[in-house]
Amino acid sequence: MPSAAERTRTLVQSTCSVLLVVPGLDPARAEPLLPDSRHVGPEGDVFLEFPANSPAVRAATHAQDDEVTAVLEITDVAPVSVPHRVRGRAWISGWLTCVPGIAGPGRMALRLEFGEAYVDDLWGAEDVEAEDFRDAVPDPLAAHEAELLQHLASSHDERMRALGGLLGERAAPAHRPDRPNAVPLALDRFGLRVRFIEGRGSCFDARFDFPEPVRDVTELRRALHTLFEAAAL
Repeated sequence: MPSAAERTRTLVQSTCSVLLVVPGLDPARAEPLLPDSRHVGPEGDVFLEFPANSPAVRAATHAQDDEVTAVLEITDVAPVSVPHRVRGRAWISGWLTCVPGIAGPGRMALRLEFGEAYVDDLWGAEDVEAEDFRDAVPDPLAAHEAELLQHLASSHDERMRALGGLLGERAAPAHRPDRPNAVPLALDRFGLRVRFIEGRGSCFDARFDFPEPVRDVTELRRALHTLFEAAAL
């Protein structure tokens, strides 16, 4: 399974919704605190780009001793229609400073120096150490995950349902008409997670691991083909 640091790093560098919370600023006015872009530096600090007149930039500019504390809140929502769509959340707290000269005109980059982090997602809830976050590598499928899940959900419904046959008695056999709906919920280099939706809105998740981690979309296609073949037997 991916480590807590890898999962957090993937969320930071994905298209998930993020919000920068700075003490003293009005949290009800969320829009000015949504960064336009974000990336992780070589030391594990998170760089955020805002308009130069953003409240976050003003707070960091006028701070004394560069001790503006802030929290980056990340919310991961499934890109497919499924009950309980929030797949996870992560929080990175640290100290905020301005980094002039690396953003375009009318913009300012802010550096969130990593202090501590916490992730609560489909894998569980864990703390994240600074060194682990710095050294972690985002999942190689993260940039393609949303498109891949949407494709599986819209074009391979029967194949997704057939995966229930690999679960034994937990899911209805493939030949029965009352087998649960199956929606692809999450995808990473280690495997596919599916949410099976039963009658009256109840549901459960199942994880289908690949024989070995995949490194790109080409290897993913082969791994999925093997998985679907196994389900068809």
